[in-house]
Amino acid sequence: MLQCYRFLFLAFVGFLLLLGGLSLRAPQRWGFYGHRLINRQAVFSLPPEMIGFYKKNIGTLEDLATLPDQRRYVVAGEAPRHYIDLDVYGDSAAWKLPLYWKAAVDSLGEDTLLSYGIVPWHIERMQYRLTDAFRRHDRVLVLKYSAELGHYIADAHVPLHTTENYNGQLTGQRGIHGFWESRLPELFAGDYDFWVGKARYLPETQLAAWEAVRGSHRALDSVLRFEKMLSEQFPASRQHGFEERGGRTIEVYSREYAAAYHEALDGMVERRMREAIRCVSDFWLTCWVNAGQPDLSDWEPMEIPFDSTLLQVPDTLQGLHGHSD
Repeated sequence: MLQCYRFLFLAFVGFLLLLGGLSLRAPQRWGFYGHRLINRQAVFSLPPEMIGFYKKNIGTLEDLATLPDQRRYVVAGEAPRHYIDLDVYGDSAAWKLPLYWKAAVDSLGEDTLLSYGIVPWHIERMQYRLTDAFRRHDRVLVLKYSAELGHYIADAHVPLHTTENYNGQLTGQRGIHGFWESRLPELFAGDYDFWVGKARYLPETQLAAWEAVRGSHRALDSVLRFEKMLSEQFPASRQHGFEERGGRTIEVYSREYAAAYHEALDGMVERRMREAIRCVSDFWLTCWVNAGQPDLSDWEPMEIPFDSTLLQVPDTLQGLHGHSD
């Protein structure tokens, strides 16, 4: 039943996206705004050998950052790649589940894994694809997979992507997902410090993916508890307001309520965004190094027109089966 609710919720959001068309410059809503920003900021941590090509294509990396969210409503099997419901696996699941896909399938079965989300394992899959694109000097796929890998890594840094209670529907907090990952960054990201230092090579990328998920899950209790506490202190009339968006008046969490929640979280959203930026740049660097550090100096900017083929990704699990923990 819960999976049915998840599907209906995502389908509704997808319907809203499709109303505006599958445009790469759809309204920026961690929402679209956060994903674009994380990919953009990750570029500035890259080494000199990489940053030239990535800076030339920074707009494309921002635009393509939204593809996985658009694809989840039109491509079967996409949705589980964005989350993992750790709580269904019991206490300390983030530290007990197998790190690698093959071992996870052997232990739990692929159907179970797909039912409750596969984001840390899908990050592994995407880093193989990006590494292979570097090896083959395929500039289009390097940009596409860099952007999409950035998306999944960013999702792994969202606490509500690690629980069945992904939208507060089990605790009477429906809507908290967009509140935390979209509304707060939209209002307050302008004051965040996004410089995270130089990208670092990751000797064990899959451990880094799981560390992202673990950090998110550790923050989950505070995400839910502080909003519940504030909702009991604020009259309902002060929790929401109305703003003009795209020529329409829509209901949003009020700025006053958002500011109180943001203060209660004590920098959490900024910290998770900074960690996402750091992790994205680290993965991009690691894929490039593992591909043999191809020379990118003569790679020109790429114009990648949007069409339906961009929504597709290969579904093969090739590259995952050689690992175990």
